[in-house]
Amino acid sequence: MTRSLVIKVTAGADAPERANQALTVAAAAVASGVQVSLWLTGEAAWFAVPGGSERFPALEHATPVADLLDVVRASGRVTLCTQCAARRNLTQDDLLEGVRIAGAPAFVEEATAEGAQALVY
Repeated sequence: MTRSLVIKVTAGADAPERANQALTVAAAAVASGVQVSLWLTGEAAWFAVPGGSERFPALEHATPVADLLDVVRASGRVTLCTQCAARRNLTQDDLLEGVRIAGAPAFVEEATAEGAQALVY
């Protein structure tokens, strides 16, 4: 059975430490060979757009969000919540390459798949 990690991050610049922790775990899991699906919701939605990580304050002793997100995008899956995108007037054309838009049914399917572990930050 293949193990996978589904990480939903709800925080952005409003809770920088929590957001950075989520992305750090996602990047570490990808680097360890774990299949990762990262979901950007709430204020984390801004990480899905070019320059969005620049809104995020730098944290002492933490890897920059843009670098962590690049690791996940390179080998994992990054999804922006459908409702979160709509509330921010974001479309697929606005997003970083490799980021998709999908809704709750897709999240539930991934989070409940055999061998999946879901984390919410």
